[in-house]
Formats: sequence, structure tokens, C-alpha cells
Amino acid sequence: MGFGCNAAGIVGCRIIDSPRERLMAICTNNFVPCNGRFPTMIAIITMFFVGASLPFMQSIISTLLLMGVILLGVFTTFKVSSLLNKTILKGVPSTFILELPPYRKPQIVKTLVHSIFDRTLFVLGRAMAVAAPAGLLIWLMANITIGDATLLTHCAGLLDPFAKLCGLDGYILLAFILGFPANEIVIPILIMSYLASGSMVDYDNIMQLKTLLVDHGWTWITAICTLLFTLLHWPCATTLLTIKKETQSWRWTLIAFALPTLIGLGLCMLVNLAATLIF
Repeated sequence: MGFGCNAAGIVGCRIIDSPRERLMAICTNNFVPCNGRFPTMIAIITMFFVGASLPFMQSIISTLLLMGVILLGVFTTFKVSSLLNKTILKGVPSTFILELPPYRKPQIVKTLVHSIFDRTLFVLGRAMAVAAPAGLLIWLMANITIGDATLLTHCAGLLDPFAKLCGLDGYILLAFILGFPANEIVIPILIMSYLASGSMVDYDNIMQLKTLLVDHGWTWITAICTLLFTLLHWPCATTLLTIKKETQSWRWTLIAFALPTLIGLGLCMLVNLAATLIF
């Protein structure tokens, strides 16, 4: 379920009887890309790794590369689960028995009402509670000028040295930080930052977006590191709130935040260092 929404995947962990294995599943759910991260990943793959291919091969190569990124997330899930199983979540593996319920006549209306009010509105309500204040913060940072630059530019400048170590730049890292409420707004924030506009914008033509990124220093190394960090970075705000509700623990919420973040930053640093030394 995490491929659709990591918050929904966290709620889906309720079916696991073992508390230890439920925590393990919750902490590793974010390693699979949710629906909000797919557009960014597809755009980067299309712009930097598929564009020069023959037309009839573009969709095949794009699919294979995207599948490779997804499999990397699944592989990371298994490895981190194994690590947790040997360290802070030691225990005897349990068996999973799925009992089939008795067959009954479908209650379509009841099911729809239950799904809308008990699931959809619950998740949307939590998303709005975080998105509204975050939207105001982004707007203020993009429109408040200190000296000869906006607050957004100053923050990106402070982050730039560390971001360069990870193969990114300050604007990219800041876009991920400000995209904490929802992964879908990372690219619009990045475009807004590069264009120094006061509001989030988007491009209809993906090649125009590539030109903008290349003009601001993007290389294939930047693209790979951004792709990896899109896959492996902190959960969105709604997912973290859901983790807190499901675990009733700030400790496990912090662990679920720190695991993908540290792995993502570490992997980006290694890739950037290897690419710099080799090429």
C-alpha cells in the first residue's frame, strides 16, 4: 500500500499481529516510493537518461530505469529490516496466518461511506493541517527580501556547502525540506527558487525544465543524486503524523524519520564521491 501512499501503508501495518514486526514494517515503509515521488523520479529519468534514445526505445528504457529505482527501494527495505531484526528489534520471527472470512453479500454503500470518512478524510485532514501553514511559510520565504536576495536564496546559500557534498545544491536540498508537507511540491518549489519568482510555477514542456536545470548547474551526477534522494529521504508530514498515531511513540517516529534520511544522504555522498574520483 505504500506505493500509493506511505501514510496508508503505515495504517495497513495494523494487520501484523507481532508488535515487533509491525514496528519493523512501519520503519521501513518509506523506502518504497509513494505516488507523490513518482512524478519527480519519472521526470528526472526522462530528462537526463532517456531523452537521447530513439523514440520507440524511450518508454522501454524509462520503464526499466524506474523499475530499477523501485527495486533499489525494495532491496533497501529488506536490508534495513534485517538490520533492525538483529539490533533494536531482536526477536523470534512469527508466522502469518490469514483467515478467510465467511462469504457475505457485498455492502457497497456501507463500504464506501466507511472508506471515505474513516480513511480518506482522515488522511486528507492531516495533510491539510500541515499543508496550510507550510504553504504560508514557503510564500513568506519567497517574498521576504533581506539585502539583495530573498530569504529563500539566503537559506539555499547556507545549505549549499553540505548539499554539494551529496551531489546536490542548496536549492535542491531546500526544496526537499520545504516539500516536507507533500512530496508533490518539491519540483515546483525548485523551479520557483531557480526563477526567483514569488509563487510556485510548473513547466508544461519537460525539455524546458531540463534547460532550466542545466543552466543552474545540473549534471548527470546531480540527476542521479537527486533521484536517489527522492527515493530515500524523510517521510512526508502526513506519514510521520500517522506513524506517531500508530506507534504512540515519538521515539519510533524519530527513528522512522532518521533511517531513510541518513541512508539517503550517505548514499548520495558515496555516489558523488565515486563519480568525482572516476570521472
